[in-house]
Amino acid sequence: MDCLFCKIVAGEIPSKKVYENEWVYAFEDIAPQAPFHVIIIPKEHIVSAAEISSKNSHLIAKVYEAVAQIAKENGLENGFRVVNNCGADGGQTVGHIHFHLLARRNLAWPPG
Repeated sequence: MDCLFCKIVAGEIPSKKVYENEWVYAFEDIAPQAPFHVIIIPKEHIVSAAEISSKNSHLIAKVYEAVAQIAKENGLENGFRVVNNCGADGGQTVGHIHFHLLARRNLAWPPG
């Protein structure tokens, strides 16, 4: 498979790991948009949120469990934002579902 994030999970492409368990891998974003910016992905390849089904939705729950754990471990008690982009018009640039965890700055709404 020619998926950037699958290659990161496999260790073929280096990353700065922040968190890992059996289902999820999280690493520092290479172009951070906040002082704390982590990418969280399920280890199983799912293209986008449009591909979530009853067969893989448990992995999305594992992603959000990881969000809570990462936030606790990194002292994000002032709050954070979780972002998922879906498809080209939604701003998705890697064809593997992923979630941005951003924190440590005021994250205005709507995003700029």
